[in-house]
Amino acid sequence: MPTFRFTTAGESHGPALAAVVEGLPAGLTIYPDEIDRELRRRQGGYGRGGRMRIESDRAEILSGVRHGETLGSPVTLLVRNRDWANWTEPMSPVPVETEDDDEAMRRVFFPRPGHADLVGALKYDRTDARDILERASARETTMRVAAGALAKQLLGALGVQIGSHVVSIGGVVAQVPAELPADLNAASDPSPVRCLDPEAEGRMIDLIDAAKRDGDTLGGVVEVVVRGLPAGLGSHVSWDRKLDGRLAAALMSIQAIKGVEIGLGFEAALRPGSRVHDAITRDAAAERGGGFGRVGNHAGGLEGGITTGQPLVCRAAMKPISTLMTPLGTVDLRTGEAAEAVRERSDVCAVPAAGVVAEAMVAIVLAGAVLEKFGGDSMTELRRSVDAYCAQIRARGAFAG
Repeated sequence: MPTFRFTTAGESHGPALAAVVEGLPAGLTIYPDEIDRELRRRQGGYGRGGRMRIESDRAEILSGVRHGETLGSPVTLLVRNRDWANWTEPMSPVPVETEDDDEAMRRVFFPRPGHADLVGALKYDRTDARDILERASARETTMRVAAGALAKQLLGALGVQIGSHVVSIGGVVAQVPAELPADLNAASDPSPVRCLDPEAEGRMIDLIDAAKRDGDTLGGVVEVVVRGLPAGLGSHVSWDRKLDGRLAAALMSIQAIKGVEIGLGFEAALRPGSRVHDAITRDAAAERGGGFGRVGNHAGGLEGGITTGQPLVCRAAMKPISTLMTPLGTVDLRTGEAAEAVRERSDVCAVPAAGVVAEAMVAIVLAGAVLEKFGGDSMTELRRSVDAYCAQIRARGAFAG
């Protein structure tokens, strides 16, 4: 059984969203304001739709925390949907008087290409795609970010920092500095598109404006960078313990993500090995790498499914959002006849927010990897194990000094 796991519940326009997080050791100090700050980051970014102007997400902690510290029991988080006030009848869990009025019930019979609408309706034998899209909506990522905020607080207590930035939107690719800022989010968050390249930022904004005028949508690529991980998380011994595979699965599970890279990623396939692999060096400053460093970080901090002590670098490619204001062709789920896809209120571009969600999913996977390796029912035990292991691998490299 995973040592850190979470599950989410709730519909996009239901009364609330919830998450249950299991595996946090007792004695971890929890900062509710930090959870809410992550939720605000998810709601931001140029190109977001009207829903983000309605919601003001705040997490309520219902269990697992007492007087600011975890108890070791499951932590339950709740985020209420303010838009529920406009959806009490269409999303009512009990029958209502207007149930026969398709318009009042906001039923959806015209599935959107690229969305779960049609395949979900076929799988679950529904005629109203509302039954599918409410759960398939990226609104669900609210609770991934809330759960990820807890994982971030656990990792942060162990000296691990996670940040992200936008690499591209549409056809505009940012010029990423050779040395990323020490506090990546502090540098990227002030940008409306969370981009480190001011010139590319302006072109991205212009492209989003043009897509909005055309009734279109845009995707892009985000990069997540993790610093402070010790070498040795993950394993080579079995396919499902390889950390790169687990990270790829977590990132691919995010709505609209269609590709994942670690380090050089696909670029590595285009180069000879001499320009791909990172030469190993002695580096007394690399305490969490056992006193061993690398010349470059093309591997993205992972070799053989195991962390190297170098920064972990992941990228995720997001396709354009499926809801188009100039809709594509589809069929009527009731009759099979040709129709235009439904227009749901939606974003033009959610790539900046995707970076925040990607941070959360990476944090969740890494929290699990840390707990699997070091264990401990309390933060005291966990810290002791981490410190002892880091001392052990430093001793392995002591011969180098």
